[in-house]
Amino acid sequence: MSNKIAIFIYQNIAQDLSRVYRGLATAMEFHNAGDDVAIVFDGSGTESLAAIADPSHKLNPLMEAARTLIDGACGFCAGSHGVTDQITTAGFTLLADNKGEASVRNYVTNGYTILSF
Repeated sequence: MSNKIAIFIYQNIAQDLSRVYRGLATAMEFHNAGDDVAIVFDGSGTESLAAIADPSHKLNPLMEAARTLIDGACGFCAGSHGVTDQITTAGFTLLADNKGEASVRNYVTNGYTILSF
């Protein structure tokens, strides 16, 4: 049986790089086991996506390995954290399906288990 996992990364990488790493590594663990995985960067986590999208960042190779799993980043949060341009330039979607914000409920409704980092 395949799992459906949505990983929400809320952590600002400047405050705790290990939680961002763990979120991405966990996504890859589930993905490599054949599970359906979606990654969303939300809240301060939008700053993390902007940071690791930089090819010189040490987590960039892991982010690139997980790129196809990344559904995007909360559009409202990216704007409020000033990272909209970095995220869209890196080719990621701004999620705005809940009044301008990423919807957690949509993932739950579609059968995903939510993991937060």
